[in-house]
Amino acid sequence: MKKNLNDHLLSVVLIFLIVVVFAFSLQSYLLNAKTFDSSKIEYTHYNNYIIFKQSFHHLIHRQDLYKLYPNEYWDYFKYSPAFALLMAPLSVLPDFAGLFLWNLFNALLLTIALWKLPFKTNRIKLFVMGFVIVELITALQNVQSNALMAGFIVFSFLFMEKNKPALATLFIVLSVFVKIFGVVAVLLLVFYPDKIKSALYTLGWTVLFLLFPLVVISPSHLLFLYQSWAHLILNDVNASLGLSVMGWIDSWLNIEIAKNAILTIGTVLLVLPLLKFSFYSKLEFRLLFLSSLLIWVVIFNPKAESPTFVIAITGVAIWFFPQKLTIENLFLLVLTFVFTELSPTDIFPKVIRTNYFIPYVVKAVPCILVWFKVIYDIIFFKPEGLHQLKLKTMKT
Repeated sequence: MKKNLNDHLLSVVLIFLIVVVFAFSLQSYLLNAKTFDSSKIEYTHYNNYIIFKQSFHHLIHRQDLYKLYPNEYWDYFKYSPAFALLMAPLSVLPDFAGLFLWNLFNALLLTIALWKLPFKTNRIKLFVMGFVIVELITALQNVQSNALMAGFIVFSFLFMEKNKPALATLFIVLSVFVKIFGVVAVLLLVFYPDKIKSALYTLGWTVLFLLFPLVVISPSHLLFLYQSWAHLILNDVNASLGLSVMGWIDSWLNIEIAKNAILTIGTVLLVLPLLKFSFYSKLEFRLLFLSSLLIWVVIFNPKAESPTFVIAITGVAIWFFPQKLTIENLFLLVLTFVFTELSPTDIFPKVIRTNYFIPYVVKAVPCILVWFKVIYDIIFFKPEGLHQLKLKTMKT
């Protein structure tokens, strides 16, 4: 009976999600063309989808994926050659059909992943969904892959919890071949037994996706693409600070910063809780680390932009809603909702967004504060902290 109720509620959530995705996909499709710079060349509002779609055609025609194609779209393609090949099914569809299916896949993957997390009640699951959906809509409006990234990382956690390292490592490797920063999800594997098997699966999936484009291109062209991709990524990262800790320090303190030094400090703080070996068997501990990791990949990413924050907001939701309510946590949640989720919207006047929120990377600040609180909660971990979970003993 309870299982039937859960399935029925999930069906309702998914139907609602399909309607939302259809509405915002249609909005993107119907909006007038826009320009991105002084060239006055007009592009669609779903420009990012066109980048993804055209990457497959560039791949099969042996073109450089990582150069500008201003007659087709604005900006660079920054994903792997394997990603370009995986876009094949959508690339042959009319734009609206492909756009809708792309957004739907992103939204469904994240929603189902969140629903499968071991929260004790459906009420907690609905709270999590409600908190994440505003940022999910932002990602959908920008036709980004960030919800996909969040879904991949959460699913890798879920499959490791079920002792299915083959599937868990598949999702981790998929995340890396979408966006490089997904590589930090391998840290999740340290909590579980059979680490050699997990490492071998990871290696196997990595080799598979590295060589996957060989079904349509030659080895020499594939090597050229990887060299071109590496050159683009390195130059792209070095050229910006983004909505990140680095951007926050630069805009608030107006001091010259060494990005590598900040990233090193952040990495040390991220992995420091992994020294608490005695808590590896606690689901609450593992879930807090998942939350920390999801926030970290955004706030220490110098390329983080507004749609990227669906990943961080997923981490915030996983941290807050299973916990006992405290004033300080509630304050941080409200701060995050107002200044991370709502700051890019029309709730705030454009003059405030343009003159204060954007230059002072306000969107990132609440997530930075939450991340430090999550790190505190992990370092001073108390098993009774997260009480709204279906607790179980990890298999060894």
